[in-house]
Amino acid sequence: MRHLLDIDDLSAAELVEILRLATEPVDALGSPLSGQGVACYFEKPSARTRNSTEMAVVQLGGHPVYITRDELGIGSRESADDVARTLGCYHRALCARVYEHQVLEQLTASNAIPVVNLLSGDAHPLQAIADVLTMRSEKGPIDELSIVYVGDCNNVARSLALAVAAVGGTMSFAAPADYRFSDHDLDRIRLAGFEPNYLDRTDEIGATDVIYTDTWVSMGQENGRAERLKGFEGFQVDERLMKRNGDAVFMHCLPAHRGEEVSNAVLDGEQSRIWVQATNRLHAARAVLAWITAQPAL
Repeated sequence: MRHLLDIDDLSAAELVEILRLATEPVDALGSPLSGQGVACYFEKPSARTRNSTEMAVVQLGGHPVYITRDELGIGSRESADDVARTLGCYHRALCARVYEHQVLEQLTASNAIPVVNLLSGDAHPLQAIADVLTMRSEKGPIDELSIVYVGDCNNVARSLALAVAAVGGTMSFAAPADYRFSDHDLDRIRLAGFEPNYLDRTDEIGATDVIYTDTWVSMGQENGRAERLKGFEGFQVDERLMKRNGDAVFMHCLPAHRGEEVSNAVLDGEQSRIWVQATNRLHAARAVLAWITAQPAL
């Protein structure tokens, strides 16, 4: 049974194949989920993730079933193993958006149903696939690009680094010292293909092709909001930074906290590609579901 909990669950060749599938017309993929259900489990709310996932299932001929945290009660009403086995009785795949990554690991333990990570505290693989699609379509081959991520080295940054590495690229990270990758994360990125380069200030960002940022205060971190905002002072992506890199495109996985990690002028400006990214979330979800449901059991 194949699962996708983070990008490095895939070989480089498998990621390339998923990226290829994401560029295929819907009709070319056929209807691999015809007559089948896909469980869409959401512990936390979402706009892009829910809509892109459900529409991806529909486009592949399947039926998405939205399930909330209260309905399953993983760890309270039932064990994760029992939940996975139950859903495997009805569905072809389970897509899950959770707080703790270990919940996904528990759901995969029985290999009762393929599990796709829609977001966890550790990883956001479908976002990373959409981001690589966006970078390639806007700026060309990843291995020829200069990519800078500004801000918190969080789940989005981690999965993106793994995806970029898998297709031969490198990245730099402009981040405060307290918000950089752990040693474990660095080892994974190095194993995937490159040594992350850290920048201490946005002023150190030279000529680049892609400037990417994400919120400084993710869902569940609200209690530490004041401390985090203070820690990221000076790391906003603003008009000055983008003008200094006039050929660069700006990316953000959304939702954005306007006026914090990015200015309104950048989000809504000519260099912004945030809506291309959002569109590519659908293509990424469709490709992953088409690929993972076609895999034979190991």
